[in-house]
Amino acid sequence: MRIARFAAAGQDPAYGIIELALDGGENPDSIAVITGDPLAGVPVNYTGERHALADVRLLAPVIPRSKVVAVGKNYADHAAEMGSEVPAGAPLVFFKPNTSVIGPNDPIVRPAGVSELHYEGELAIIINRFCKEVPPERVPEVIFGYTIANDVTARDWQHADSQWSRAKGSDSFCPLGPWINTHLTVAEAEDLGLETRLNDEVRQQGSTSQMVRGITELVSFISGFTTLLPGDVILTGTPAGVGAMADGDTVHVSIDGLGTLSNPVTGQ
Repeated sequence: MRIARFAAAGQDPAYGIIELALDGGENPDSIAVITGDPLAGVPVNYTGERHALADVRLLAPVIPRSKVVAVGKNYADHAAEMGSEVPAGAPLVFFKPNTSVIGPNDPIVRPAGVSELHYEGELAIIINRFCKEVPPERVPEVIFGYTIANDVTARDWQHADSQWSRAKGSDSFCPLGPWINTHLTVAEAEDLGLETRLNDEVRQQGSTSQMVRGITELVSFISGFTTLLPGDVILTGTPAGVGAMADGDTVHVSIDGLGTLSNPVTGQ
């Protein structure tokens, strides 16, 4: 199931179920409206209302209630291109505030003074419940689904600072979308092709199978030191090929089974 958050003309944001032509459904390329918030833990139902997908604006499929937890250097080839190695001890993690989240086609805004603005295409995990110290065998129970993320990074700020709050957490630095796929198993999510294009040029091409630490290990580790809430997001790292974006560029991150997340880049 593909769950999206969207806005139709003259209406408040709502959630719906995506139906695409490739699924062979009776209502291709449409969105069927559902009641409530599927991450709120209450039953949801179809309202009977339906929109053509081309007639609505897709929003970030989730606005994290508390946080985005991101994992750094989780692909060996990316760590190598950054002149380092995958951490030998605990996973390298950092936070991005929920104010950094934007949706499909929303602009990535370059902060004043930033000269090296980079894309990082990633698989994102969406958490479905309050959880703490999740044992590995129960990790699938706390995952609502998966979406696409772009861990936008001000590389010059990252190099200048001793920690990454402003380099990774500035407004618009966490595009998410276009929807959440709720039917992937952990094993399936760990074997998805990932590609990032800058305009029409392929820049990143890899697979989630290249993650050094998999989904089970990451969720269990992160929940060991911070309570995860429904709607929290975990970014799982990026493969090699990261690079600069210029004002006027558009970056497209595609993951098998999850669609494509596209965002233009603009100055302030």
